[in-house]
Amino acid sequence: MYRNKTVSAVIPCYNEEEGIRHVIERMPSFVDEIVVVDNNSTDRTGDVARSLGARVIHEERKGYGRAYKTGIPAAKSEIVVTLDGDGSYPVEEIAPLLDYLLDGGFDFVSASRFPLRKKGSMQIMNRFGNWVLTAATFFLFFRAIRDSQSGMWAFYSAIYPKIAPVSDGMAFSEELKIEAILAKDVRFGEHPIDYHERIGEVKLNMWKDGIQNLLFLVKRRFGGPRRT
Repeated sequence: MYRNKTVSAVIPCYNEEEGIRHVIERMPSFVDEIVVVDNNSTDRTGDVARSLGARVIHEERKGYGRAYKTGIPAAKSEIVVTLDGDGSYPVEEIAPLLDYLLDGGFDFVSASRFPLRKKGSMQIMNRFGNWVLTAATFFLFFRAIRDSQSGMWAFYSAIYPKIAPVSDGMAFSEELKIEAILAKDVRFGEHPIDYHERIGEVKLNMWKDGIQNLLFLVKRRFGGPRRT
């Protein structure tokens, strides 16, 4: 419990056997539950997470968004915090993110990796891709945001039904923020965080995922898939 609020950490994982150990072993003691969504891994990700006290949910349908759409509704706490299972989003940033959420009166706070404190933590092409997608978000929805692709958020679980995205893929991240920003009764904020190099194999297909994310933004702006 953190400042009288229960907290769940939700972590989507696909073959993160090494990284998930690093993340869970460093998880702050105030986190009430750790929900690991094993997205049909072929390694020991689920076994490692379970041995360290996490509640593991198996989701056979692959996809970053699909894993979150299974894990977030399963969280039992008042506040949900998300991060990746590769150690790139430091667990040390959870407390500052929660403080910003609570002190600022926000409903949803997205962690911003930019400006990068450690330039080597993200490749130049990935930084460029993030810039393109963040700029596209601004020009399509007229909302300023610093990091549209961030995968670390803190929000009240009660608001999730109001902003629940439909994407099963990487576009889930940008869609979640867009829905939170556009929702009239959801107060959205951003807070800067540190960012680390990932542990283990890179899963992101930069060009494929980047183009799909850009197309999703365009479709969403002009009458594409929306939550119901």
